[in-house]
Amino acid sequence: MNKVARSLAMGAELVDPNRAVDPGLIYDATPQDYVNLLCSMNFTEKQFKTIARSSAKHKCSNPSDDINYPSFIALFDPHGDYTWMEQTFRRTVTNVGAGAAKYKAKVEAPKNSTISIYPQILVFEKKNQKEDYTLTIRYKGISEDQAQSGSITWVEKNGYHTVRSPIVVAPALDEALDPSS
Repeated sequence: MNKVARSLAMGAELVDPNRAVDPGLIYDATPQDYVNLLCSMNFTEKQFKTIARSSAKHKCSNPSDDINYPSFIALFDPHGDYTWMEQTFRRTVTNVGAGAAKYKAKVEAPKNSTISIYPQILVFEKKNQKEDYTLTIRYKGISEDQAQSGSITWVEKNGYHTVRSPIVVAPALDEALDPSS
């Protein structure tokens, strides 16, 4: 039986080991970024310590569910009125290529979505330089109970490096919408 894999059953792509040693851009996340993510989930202190595998007291002064991760997911209420919704993500990428580089965004929007990127071109003057960008997904929930996928690909001007990140728009599980569950 041949079935098409759904968006949430796939990764970003197969890893090419030859290109993995020279990725061009990386999305760097610190341990505090993960703490901020856990803080945004309103866990009890006991739950937090179990997940973090730590008995240390963690600083939750900047909770954020927008971790610097190379993928994007926008969830909609599957029982909603299917009006247009919008979600903005902020990401920081680091140039780990040989030196100065320029990357342009190429976008494939999920079904019933529009994607805007700012800036659309990232200019790096040197190796290890960081640049920020925002990705805004404007989407409309649809009655199909299925995730829709797209992607953003940063393409280096000389074509040597390409860095692809998946974008998914999906119905949320009822438990994800109800914090009391």
